Amino acid sequence: MLLDRRFALMCFLSMISVLGMSGSLAGAASPASMSEQTTVASKALRLSVNDALALFVSQNLDVLIAKYGIEYSKGQQITAGLFPNPVASIGTLSAYTQGRTLANSGQLFSQVSQLFELAGKRGYRIESAGFGTQSAEAAFEDAVRQLGFTVKDTYYRIQLAQRRLVLAEENRDRFSRILDINTIRFKKGYIAEVDLIRIRLQMVDFQAQVIQSLQEAESARGDLRQLLRLSPKTMLELTTELDFRRIDPDIERLRVAALDVRPDIRSKRYTFSQRESDLKLAKAYRIPDVTIGAGYAVQGSKGPDNPGQVALNASIPLALFNRNQGGIRQAEVSLQAAEADLNKTVNLVENEVEVAYRNLLQSRRLVEAYVGGVLEDARSTFTIVERAYERGGATILDLLDAARTSRTIQQNYIEALFNYQHQLFQLESAVGQEIAS
Repeated sequence: MLLDRRFALMCFLSMISVLGMSGSLAGAASPASMSEQTTVASKALRLSVNDALALFVSQNLDVLIAKYGIEYSKGQQITAGLFPNPVASIGTLSAYTQGRTLANSGQLFSQVSQLFELAGKRGYRIESAGFGTQSAEAAFEDAVRQLGFTVKDTYYRIQLAQRRLVLAEENRDRFSRILDINTIRFKKGYIAEVDLIRIRLQMVDFQAQVIQSLQEAESARGDLRQLLRLSPKTMLELTTELDFRRIDPDIERLRVAALDVRPDIRSKRYTFSQRESDLKLAKAYRIPDVTIGAGYAVQGSKGPDNPGQVALNASIPLALFNRNQGGIRQAEVSLQAAEADLNKTVNLVENEVEVAYRNLLQSRRLVEAYVGGVLEDARSTFTIVERAYERGGATILDLLDAARTSRTIQQNYIEALFNYQHQLFQLESAVGQEIAS
């Protein structure tokens, strides 16, 4: 049974080696393939995180859809300021008794009438539409805020995967060298075969981590290309590194700034003001509008009255039953709902800022703990145990344990660094502005 497992392991490692050699030979034997790779590499799109954000604002389809909402609101604003169209009417009048007909006693009557809105209805409509446009503009800014956080987070997820890949490749190459040395030692009878197998198994584990990191990086690149509306063939080269930058935010200032500048709160405030204007408009509809008209009538030669007559008239609905009671009630409820929605958003923002701030402090403490010496201790411990193993002063189990500990500490540091950056972006998104210090 042990021989079968050894044989399967040797076949797996041989297959990896053959595939790697065949890829190298194919690349060396195909100049056209090499030139194609060079062309693709030369067309790689270099992006800093700020470049990615600028490209996102100009090309992202969700941002474009939100921008159309502003233009739609501006159209409503134009409509709100228009006056009612005048109404033109024309008709005939005739007697059909005592030998009279349309030809000898007809009357041609024409009239133009105009509706005049009273109680400031047009002004309230314009005011309401103006608040609607401002609300749409703030909603657009909020869409950019939320999606901008996703862009920055995705950008650094790629850098996280790249850091993991570098670490996995470093460990794989290091154990490849250890494997080569111990293969020679095994042939000379200095170590047991089980120790060599353990090293090979650890080598396979590091190779699996390399593949996993490559897959994670490619998945994150696909997400970023989709956010930036780039072709799947576009090669991305990211220039902003995943580094630690200590931030000491002033939480009191951030709390005030969030309530002042965050676009979703401003959008809700504009919506509340719009509902107030809608209520004013609904109450104004209790007062009926006046329609004034003027006309001129032309009669035939045998008409009953004068040949030409001028008419002036005015009409007004009698508000006996419908005084827009239902519309007023609906506007009052809409105002109450808008106020509740605003209060809900304010409470949400206050909690988001508080939670993001506390998470940022905890993440910063963890990163500083690694930077303060733990990370370097893990690396040096592995190196010391490796040298001791080469001199016979440590066992293979000590070496594998030191390798796993070093790998775990370094991976945890990379994760903590990314989590710190993630929490910083979360706090910036919660406040609604970039945090410089």
